Amino acid sequence: MRVLFDCRYVRVDRHDGISRYTVGLVTALAAMHPVELLISDYRQLAHLPDRPWHLLSDPTSVRELFVARQVRRLGPDVVFSPMQTMGSWGRRYGLVLTLHDLIYYRHRRPPAEFAAPIRLLWRLYHLAWWPQRLLLNRADAVATVSVTTARLITDHRLTRRPVTVVPNAPQAAGERTPRTRALVYMGSFMPYKAVATLARAMRSLPDHELHLMSRISGTERARLSGLAGGERLVFHDGATDRTYHQVLCAATALVSMSRDEGFGLPLVEAMSAGTPVVVSDIPVFREVGGDAATYVAPDDVAGLVRAVRELDEPGVWERRSAAARRQATRYSWTESARVLLAMLEGVAATRRWATPGRGRRLVRRRR
Repeated sequence: MRVLFDCRYVRVDRHDGISRYTVGLVTALAAMHPVELLISDYRQLAHLPDRPWHLLSDPTSVRELFVARQVRRLGPDVVFSPMQTMGSWGRRYGLVLTLHDLIYYRHRRPPAEFAAPIRLLWRLYHLAWWPQRLLLNRADAVATVSVTTARLITDHRLTRRPVTVVPNAPQAAGERTPRTRALVYMGSFMPYKAVATLARAMRSLPDHELHLMSRISGTERARLSGLAGGERLVFHDGATDRTYHQVLCAATALVSMSRDEGFGLPLVEAMSAGTPVVVSDIPVFREVGGDAATYVAPDDVAGLVRAVRELDEPGVWERRSAAARRQATRYSWTESARVLLAMLEGVAATRRWATPGRGRRLVRRRR
């Protein structure tokens, strides 16, 4: 089975969620089965396993509509894409697309880093369900990252194709270092992330520091600083992986009051490091955090303060840390890659037997 893995969403500077998912999954899959990489920038290879690769057009260009013509020439049996937008017109191979979440149907503001034309198309795309259905139904199968998102896909009848959960997983956790008073937030500053709740809580947590890891605009930085009332906010403005893990492995807790997520990768990253998590009470965080996390309503500043203060009570932090490590063992890239490989094998086998003549040739070879 010849497998091609779409790695064109790997960021060449600092990973975002899709980029981390791609690198973690393809690295684990490459250890189990031969795989070839599809890239759009030579710099992406620095983050990927040493495997054969092919250069394609950028996934955000207009050529994406017809990218199957480029892929078809490579003769794959099955292609996996970590996004749902890979062009499929004219393909003659198995295709698995990934839908990570349905966030932008409820929160339609697109990521600011996109160019203006892409932001406009983004908004239009999320005004109706039919474009999503059209894309997903042109695949042979669909992957998603959580049971919560899989249920939403079913509830909204987004595809007739089988849906398989291929979860996110943490990178290898570093060693715990002496505990600090740091609280860590990893994520964007879009409105649905409710970072303002974290900033407001700092007024009642003057003995803690809130470390905000992601890139941030000057306007948003000033706004959050004002909400915190002068208490300590540490803006890393795009922390490296090394800095992120150093702070995380010494932190009191990871915090997130997001109103919507597809998975919540920072949760498992923190839990695998033995760092307790205090997060918003939403279904996907319940799925990922289980009994190890502490849950607070997204706008409940006082509840967030109480949850952080509880970690200072005798023995509480230690119990939550141990529970976090146990919960994190449910997620690994190796296990996710096994699930994905079985999915790819199923798609390839179905297409072999469904294609006229191919099944008969297979039978003769077996004889």
